[in-house]
Amino acid sequence: MPAMLAVPAIAAPAPASGSLAAVQQHLSAVDTMTADFTQTDRNGKVLTGEMTLEKPGKIRFQYEKGVPLLLVSNGKTLYFIDYSVRDVQPYPIKDSPLSILLDPSRDASKYAKIVPSGDPRVVSVEAYDPNNPQYGRITLIFAKKPSAPGGLMLQGWVALDSQNNRTTIRLSDQKFNVPVSDNMFRFNDPRRSGRPN
Repeated sequence: MPAMLAVPAIAAPAPASGSLAAVQQHLSAVDTMTADFTQTDRNGKVLTGEMTLEKPGKIRFQYEKGVPLLLVSNGKTLYFIDYSVRDVQPYPIKDSPLSILLDPSRDASKYAKIVPSGDPRVVSVEAYDPNNPQYGRITLIFAKKPSAPGGLMLQGWVALDSQNNRTTIRLSDQKFNVPVSDNMFRFNDPRRSGRPN
Protein backbone atom coordinates (compact mmCIF):
# COMPACT_ATOMS: atom_id res chain seq x y z
CA MET A 1 0.00 0.00 0.00
CA PRO A 2 1.58 3.31 -1.02
CA ALA A 3 2.42 5.78 1.70
CA MET A 4 -0.10 8.58 2.09
CA LEU A 5 1.05 11.69 0.34
CA ALA A 6 1.38 14.69 2.60
CA VAL A 7 -1.05 17.26 1.32
CA PRO A 8 -0.30 20.80 2.52
CA ALA A 9 -3.20 22.42 4.33
CA ILE A 10 -4.85 25.10 2.26
CA ALA A 11 -5.82 28.10 4.34
CA ALA A 12 -9.20 29.62 3.62
CA PRO A 13 -8.72 32.88 1.76
CA ALA A 14 -9.03 35.95 3.95
CA PRO A 15 -12.22 37.89 3.23
CA ALA A 16 -11.83 41.02 1.12
CA SER A 17 -11.32 43.98 3.44
CA GLY A 18 -14.35 45.80 2.04
CA SER A 19 -16.74 42.86 2.42
CA LEU A 20 -19.40 42.06 4.98
CA ALA A 21 -17.43 38.90 5.81
CA ALA A 22 -14.46 41.11 6.80
CA VAL A 23 -16.73 43.18 9.01
CA GLN A 24 -18.06 40.02 10.66
CA GLN A 25 -14.48 38.83 11.15
CA HIS A 26 -13.66 42.13 12.88
CA LEU A 27 -16.75 41.91 15.09
CA SER A 28 -16.01 38.32 16.09
CA ALA A 29 -12.39 39.25 16.93
CA VAL A 30 -13.43 41.98 19.38
CA ASP A 31 -14.50 40.87 22.87
CA THR A 32 -14.05 44.21 24.61
CA MET A 33 -13.46 47.76 23.45
CA THR A 34 -12.98 51.18 25.00
CA ALA A 35 -12.94 54.52 23.20
CA ASP A 36 -13.60 58.21 23.61
CA PHE A 37 -16.70 59.34 21.75
CA THR A 38 -18.15 62.54 20.36
CA GLN A 39 -21.91 62.53 19.86
CA THR A 40 -23.67 65.01 17.56
CA ASP A 41 -27.48 65.08 17.51
CA ARG A 42 -29.88 66.29 14.80
CA ASN A 43 -29.72 69.85 16.18
CA GLY A 44 -25.93 69.93 16.07
CA LYS A 45 -25.53 69.63 19.85
CA VAL A 46 -22.23 67.95 20.70
CA LEU A 47 -21.55 65.81 23.77
CA THR A 48 -18.43 63.84 24.60
CA GLY A 49 -17.63 60.93 26.86
CA GLU A 50 -16.21 57.42 27.13
CA MET A 51 -17.61 54.22 25.66
CA THR A 52 -16.98 50.77 27.13
CA LEU A 53 -18.12 47.58 25.38
CA GLU A 54 -18.04 43.93 26.39
CA LYS A 55 -19.65 41.08 24.52
CA PRO A 56 -22.16 39.73 24.65
CA GLY A 57 -24.56 42.61 25.04
CA LYS A 58 -22.82 45.05 27.40
CA ILE A 59 -22.10 48.69 26.59
CA ARG A 60 -21.80 51.96 28.49
CA PHE A 61 -21.77 55.54 27.26
CA GLN A 62 -20.47 57.65 30.13
CA TYR A 63 -21.06 61.28 29.20
CA GLU A 64 -18.81 64.17 30.14
CA LYS A 65 -19.03 65.66 33.63
CA GLY A 66 -22.14 67.79 34.07
CA VAL A 67 -24.28 65.84 31.57
CA PRO A 68 -26.96 63.95 33.57
CA LEU A 69 -27.39 61.19 30.97
CA LEU A 70 -26.23 57.58 30.88
CA LEU A 71 -26.73 54.83 28.31
CA VAL A 72 -25.86 51.40 29.65
CA SER A 73 -26.67 47.76 28.90
CA ASN A 74 -26.27 44.89 31.36
CA GLY A 75 -26.23 42.27 28.60
CA LYS A 76 -29.99 41.93 28.15
CA THR A 77 -31.51 45.38 28.54
CA LEU A 78 -30.31 48.74 27.26
CA TYR A 79 -31.19 51.56 29.66
CA PHE A 80 -31.36 55.24 28.82
CA ILE A 81 -31.16 57.14 32.12
CA ASP A 82 -31.84 60.86 32.54
CA TYR A 83 -30.85 61.75 36.09
CA SER A 84 -32.19 65.31 35.75
CA VAL A 85 -35.78 64.01 35.63
CA ARG A 86 -35.16 60.66 37.41
CA ASP A 87 -36.25 58.74 34.33
CA VAL A 88 -35.15 55.28 33.16
CA GLN A 89 -36.19 53.94 29.74
CA PRO A 90 -35.45 50.22 29.13
CA TYR A 91 -35.10 48.60 25.69
CA PRO A 92 -34.28 44.96 24.90
CA ILE A 93 -30.70 45.03 23.58
CA LYS A 94 -31.65 42.63 20.78
CA ASP A 95 -34.03 45.28 19.45
CA SER A 96 -31.39 47.99 19.39
CA PRO A 97 -29.45 48.67 16.19
CA LEU A 98 -26.37 48.47 18.44
CA SER A 99 -26.91 44.70 18.62
CA ILE A 100 -24.72 44.35 15.51
CA LEU A 101 -21.81 45.39 17.74
CA LEU A 102 -22.90 43.49 20.82
CA ASP A 103 -24.34 40.13 19.75
CA PRO A 104 -21.72 37.87 18.15
CA SER A 105 -24.30 35.11 17.64
CA ARG A 106 -26.35 37.10 15.12
CA ASP A 107 -25.67 36.56 11.43
CA ALA A 108 -25.09 40.09 10.16
CA SER A 109 -25.69 39.01 6.56
CA LYS A 110 -29.40 38.66 7.39
CA TYR A 111 -29.89 42.30 8.38
CA ALA A 112 -26.81 44.24 7.28
CA LYS A 113 -25.23 45.22 3.97
CA ILE A 114 -22.20 47.08 2.67
CA VAL A 115 -23.08 50.57 1.41
CA PRO A 116 -20.82 52.51 -0.98
CA SER A 117 -18.64 54.99 0.89
CA GLY A 118 -16.91 56.70 -2.03
CA ASP A 119 -13.55 56.16 -0.30
CA PRO A 120 -11.61 52.90 -0.81
CA ARG A 121 -10.09 53.28 2.66
CA VAL A 122 -13.53 53.26 4.31
CA VAL A 123 -16.06 50.46 4.77
CA SER A 124 -19.65 51.38 5.64
CA VAL A 125 -22.19 48.82 6.85
CA GLU A 126 -25.89 49.55 7.27
CA ALA A 127 -27.84 47.41 9.73
CA TYR A 128 -31.62 47.51 9.58
CA ASP A 129 -34.42 45.11 10.43
CA PRO A 130 -37.19 45.62 7.84
CA ASN A 131 -39.57 43.63 10.05
CA ASN A 132 -39.04 46.09 12.93
CA PRO A 133 -38.58 49.56 11.41
CA GLN A 134 -39.46 51.13 14.77
CA TYR A 135 -35.96 50.23 16.00
CA GLY A 136 -34.32 52.48 13.41
CA ARG A 137 -31.13 51.79 11.52
CA ILE A 138 -27.41 52.19 12.08
CA THR A 139 -24.54 52.70 9.64
CA LEU A 140 -21.17 51.61 11.03
CA ILE A 141 -18.07 53.30 9.62
CA PHE A 142 -14.80 51.37 9.53
CA ALA A 143 -11.36 52.45 8.33
CA LYS A 144 -9.11 49.82 6.80
CA LYS A 145 -6.17 49.32 9.17
CA PRO A 146 -4.10 46.12 8.98
CA SER A 147 -3.08 46.25 12.66
CA ALA A 148 -6.70 46.40 13.92
CA PRO A 149 -8.83 43.27 14.56
CA GLY A 150 -9.90 41.83 11.21
CA GLY A 151 -8.01 44.65 9.48
CA LEU A 152 -10.71 47.18 10.32
CA MET A 153 -10.91 50.03 12.84
CA LEU A 154 -14.39 51.09 13.97
CA GLN A 155 -14.50 54.87 13.53
CA GLY A 156 -18.08 55.41 14.66
CA TRP A 157 -21.62 55.24 13.34
CA VAL A 158 -24.69 57.17 12.27
CA ALA A 159 -27.99 56.12 13.87
CA LEU A 160 -31.41 57.03 12.50
CA ASP A 161 -34.44 56.47 14.71
CA SER A 162 -37.91 55.69 13.38
CA GLN A 163 -38.59 59.43 13.05
CA ASN A 164 -35.39 59.87 10.99
CA ASN A 165 -33.66 61.77 13.80
CA ARG A 166 -29.94 61.43 13.16
CA THR A 167 -27.27 60.90 15.82
CA THR A 168 -23.61 60.66 14.83
CA ILE A 169 -20.98 59.00 17.03
CA ARG A 170 -17.28 59.47 16.29
CA LEU A 171 -14.73 57.36 18.15
CA SER A 172 -11.10 58.03 19.01
CA ASP A 173 -8.39 56.34 21.08
CA GLN A 174 -9.92 52.92 20.38
CA LYS A 175 -8.53 50.03 22.42
CA PHE A 176 -9.53 46.43 21.72
CA ASN A 177 -9.66 43.37 23.98
CA VAL A 178 -8.59 45.22 27.11
CA PRO A 179 -9.69 44.27 30.65
CA VAL A 180 -13.10 45.73 31.54
CA SER A 181 -14.76 45.76 34.97
CA ASP A 182 -18.28 44.36 35.25
CA ASN A 183 -19.14 47.35 37.43
CA MET A 184 -19.08 49.44 34.25
CA PHE A 185 -22.44 47.94 33.28
CA ARG A 186 -24.31 48.83 36.47
CA PHE A 187 -25.98 52.11 37.31
CA ASN A 188 -27.56 53.98 40.17
CA ASP A 189 -31.31 53.93 39.58
CA PRO A 190 -32.60 57.48 40.11
CA ARG A 191 -36.10 56.13 40.83
CA ARG A 192 -34.74 54.50 44.01
CA SER A 193 -32.47 55.60 46.80
CA GLY A 194 -29.21 55.27 44.90
CA ARG A 195 -29.10 51.46 44.79
CA PRO A 196 -27.03 50.16 41.85
CA ASN A 197 -28.99 48.20 39.26
